[in-house]
Amino acid sequence: MNLKISKLAGFGYLAIFITGFFANFFVLERLVDLENASLTATNILANELLFRTGIFSFILMVVFDIVLAWALYILLKPVDKNLSLLSGWLRLVNSTVFGVALYHLFSMLRVLKGAGYLKAFVPDQLQAMVLMSFNSFNDTWLVGLVFFGLHLLALGYLIFKSGYIPRIIGVLLVIAGFGYLADSFANFILINYNDYKNVFQAVVIIPGVVGELSLTFWLLFKGVRNEK
Repeated sequence: MNLKISKLAGFGYLAIFITGFFANFFVLERLVDLENASLTATNILANELLFRTGIFSFILMVVFDIVLAWALYILLKPVDKNLSLLSGWLRLVNSTVFGVALYHLFSMLRVLKGAGYLKAFVPDQLQAMVLMSFNSFNDTWLVGLVFFGLHLLALGYLIFKSGYIPRIIGVLLVIAGFGYLADSFANFILINYNDYKNVFQAVVIIPGVVGELSLTFWLLFKGVRNEK
């Protein structure tokens, strides 16, 4: 049973990487320019199907995230049932907040498609509203990442203590968890956050990607093979 759950968790992680990478870098990074509201509006209208596909990919990411939260709870329950449950709930809270954040991406389309009540606004105002919705999406997502950072701290500790998953993966996830928390709180507190943005993001991305990708491949190709 545990080997099947391991494969499911690994597949869930892989699906999250693929859907998240596509939606972020092939859709949002390509279509949204935070310095140019007019260009952003033009890009989205000219590539509406791509934009909608990006939103759908994010929705799939949330679905796989929920499945992964359950699978990781099952795999790590023998280490510490209560902490594993807390870790799962923290991941679910992050998924819920991110699901709420997606509303703002739909709002961008609603503004651009020209609903009747929006006719009172001139084009420049509508374009500004599009970027405002995108910033609201990012801000809401940022709140969810606080819970994700806490999840990684718990997950990394459980992996480190498990004895059946490589400890280095747990260490990387704990570092990434602290990185997510530092980056999120710096966004909330520092007025000059952009001056240090690259440093904070490196602390998040490097251990996070390496740790979670390592865990993904370990679950897919090695996995938990016995009941502990």
